[in-house]
Amino acid sequence: MTTLKIGDKAPQFEAKDNAGNTIKLEDYSGKKLVLFFYPKASTPGCTNEACDLRDNYQSFLAKGYDVLGASADSAKRQQNWIDKHELPFPLLADEDKAVIGAFGVWGPKKFMGKEYDGIHRTTFVIDENGVIEDIILKVKTKAHAEQILG
Repeated sequence: MTTLKIGDKAPQFEAKDNAGNTIKLEDYSGKKLVLFFYPKASTPGCTNEACDLRDNYQSFLAKGYDVLGASADSAKRQQNWIDKHELPFPLLADEDKAVIGAFGVWGPKKFMGKEYDGIHRTTFVIDENGVIEDIILKVKTKAHAEQILG
């Protein structure tokens, strides 16, 4: 779905997170960032994915990665999901889809025979200099940390 490629500069972004903080790509300068886009907070597949990242969060930190999630959910819905599952990382409440659009993860989807537009579950691994070093299009929700960390 996305037209971004490994080696491209990650799009600059600025959005509010679940707590109302403004988060920008430049906040992660000098660090690696796992930016995962997911269709909807509190749904089974997204919860599996977020909890797998949560369970492996210390491994990400130990390897110099920060983790940031993003969907078009409201800040309140994101915060409820964080509270319910004790997620240790911020979630962007990208309700206007500015970040989602910048990364090109919005588009036509099919589910149970129906076509609609939505977020394609996609993860970008961005290096210390803001360059995309990996793009995971076929996310395994229950083993996503392993896909990223190898």
